[in-house]
Amino acid sequence: MKEQFIQEITDGMSGVLTVDQMSQLNSILLQAVSKYTIIADGDKVQEDIVSNNRLLEIFLSAKLVEGCSSKTINYYGTTVRQLFKYMPKAVTDYSTDDLRAYLAVYQKKHKASKVTVDNLRRIFSSFFSWLEDEDFILKSPVRRIHKVKTGEQIKETISDENLEVLRDNCRNSRDLAIIDLLASTGMRVGELVKLNRADVNFNERECIVFGKGNKERVVYFNARAKIHLLQYLKSRKDKNQALFVSLDKPHDRLQISGVEMRLRELGRNLKIPRIHPHKFRRTLATVAIDKGMPVEQVQKLLGHVKIDTTMKYAMVNQTNVKLSHRKFLS
Repeated sequence: MKEQFIQEITDGMSGVLTVDQMSQLNSILLQAVSKYTIIADGDKVQEDIVSNNRLLEIFLSAKLVEGCSSKTINYYGTTVRQLFKYMPKAVTDYSTDDLRAYLAVYQKKHKASKVTVDNLRRIFSSFFSWLEDEDFILKSPVRRIHKVKTGEQIKETISDENLEVLRDNCRNSRDLAIIDLLASTGMRVGELVKLNRADVNFNERECIVFGKGNKERVVYFNARAKIHLLQYLKSRKDKNQALFVSLDKPHDRLQISGVEMRLRELGRNLKIPRIHPHKFRRTLATVAIDKGMPVEQVQKLLGHVKIDTTMKYAMVNQTNVKLSHRKFLS
């Protein structure tokens, strides 16, 4: 690249300078450019892409060591690579205005919700803060981009009546066992489908699940769930070690999508809106706090790292607020 750069200059001056002057110019240029690296515009962009992707890979490796799940790491990687794609320059050159503009354009182009935009902001904040901590940049450009105000929405839970209706209308023992296990443990659907028969302790009515980041914890189920789970296992003829399998041969391990589709179909047939696995988890948290279980214990039960996350799952019954007001403040 240096030789090409010098050649272009000397070719342009060949009709102006004498042979001796051209030789002297060539010597001076060789000495001058030896101190610098010269990169063409196209090569500069390509070099930035390679450098940026390398930094991203190191960042994702750090997140893996910290215990983040593969799903989270893939989400981080996809999000940051999209930023690189639409803003192809070195990460050291990114400014706060660049990122603000990107978020604004993304929101308008994809008609994204405020929650989605704030998720992008959090991922960028994590990435650039890591770059700052590792001394790749002086200061994260995301520092001055504040949290997006999303507003608080009261999310629905499953009423006692609807829960009984769901149970009464299950057409097979597997679906009934799934509903009872989700309702009594509050486990995630991803944790449910990973369970094996050996993970369940029927004497203690508990089972070991592996949550986000492969964190292990114990969850507990009630007597009704125990009875229906035993009935389901007794009815099975297959040798699969998975706790829940498909109804049809070859009876493979049930996947997340299978559980979601079955519950959604059941709710739709019964005219019960928005029945999905996570709603059982939210319902358990709400009922537990409503009945007086300390929020720290609910946090442990659900496997949350931060107690703020637990509080978002739970709604305190308004009737109990009224009674407590009369008891303590009236």
